[in-house]
Amino acid sequence: MTKQTAVAMSGGVDSCAAALLLQREGRQLLGLTLCLSDSGGADRAAADAAAAARQLGFPHQTLDMRQEFQAGVVAPFIAEYERGRTPNPCVGCNRTIKFGALLQVAQALGCGSLATGHYARVDHSSGRWLLRKAARLDKDQSYVLAMLTQEQLSRALFPLGGLSKEEVRAMASEAGLAAAQREDSQDICFIPDGDYGAFIRQHTGRDYPSGPFLHEDGTPLGRHRGIIDYTVGQRRGLGVSSNRGRLYVKEVRPGENTVVLSDNAGLFARTLEADGLNLIPCGRLDGPVRLWAKIRYRMAEQPCTAEQTGEDTLRLTFDQPQRAITPGQTVVLYDGDLVVGGARIVTSIPD
Repeated sequence: MTKQTAVAMSGGVDSCAAALLLQREGRQLLGLTLCLSDSGGADRAAADAAAAARQLGFPHQTLDMRQEFQAGVVAPFIAEYERGRTPNPCVGCNRTIKFGALLQVAQALGCGSLATGHYARVDHSSGRWLLRKAARLDKDQSYVLAMLTQEQLSRALFPLGGLSKEEVRAMASEAGLAAAQREDSQDICFIPDGDYGAFIRQHTGRDYPSGPFLHEDGTPLGRHRGIIDYTVGQRRGLGVSSNRGRLYVKEVRPGENTVVLSDNAGLFARTLEADGLNLIPCGRLDGPVRLWAKIRYRMAEQPCTAEQTGEDTLRLTFDQPQRAITPGQTVVLYDGDLVVGGARIVTSIPD
């Protein structure tokens, strides 16, 4: 082990425990913390990470990547909402920032690999780097890593992939790390209150005009506040009174500045089309393949048939209809514990 191993440190228990495990393996570590915003929370995270590195006895640096984060994560996030889509920024951040810009800096500093506190596993087989689910499925985070490339996976270390959260906290506590008591972060890191619409308006300085709510049969139902405030499957906050029972967002049409509503049954579809396909154990899917897939982070994968339709496009048909297939979200494909790949949902196709 002639090269150092970089550890991405947020100051939380997972990244600190990952560093502790690697140190016990005898690795020479360099702690790296990303400064992604001007918030006090970012300053506290950097201070906590630096304190943990000092306690464990390895060097630490805080890197100003606000510009890269704005260009690589925040700007695409806003652009997707303006197109009527609902992105998962964590997926993009892992590919463009953590295992993109940060990995490049780590390599320039003499580090051969980058470790994070994600709960997932990497191995090498048949000439390919493979991504697998965590051993403890209740903490599995392979979904948000499914867009990593072969080069990125070849440099990735996930020391916590075989552990439970309870084991990680106990290990950090026994080592006397203050991070053992920190609560897990929730939601999107740059929108801690979860009000995406307010964040986008404040960030862009733009006003997003009101437009019509339409029932899926074309009946006008009222006025929406602006398309950035809505996502497929949403029920709360619509402000629509109707004798049709509970209504949900079925579709956002930015070209018409229209939000289409339906009952719950109208949200279900079996087939989706996706682009930006990233395959991990192979270069291409040969013919229709039986797999399992999930269309959002917090759901169980479902049986499906996947077919690659172009260089980076995919058509996927579930055995059973799925609720609220949402454009912009990531669909991730699995074969047992193996992550086959991921892609961005473009549209769902009614039966």
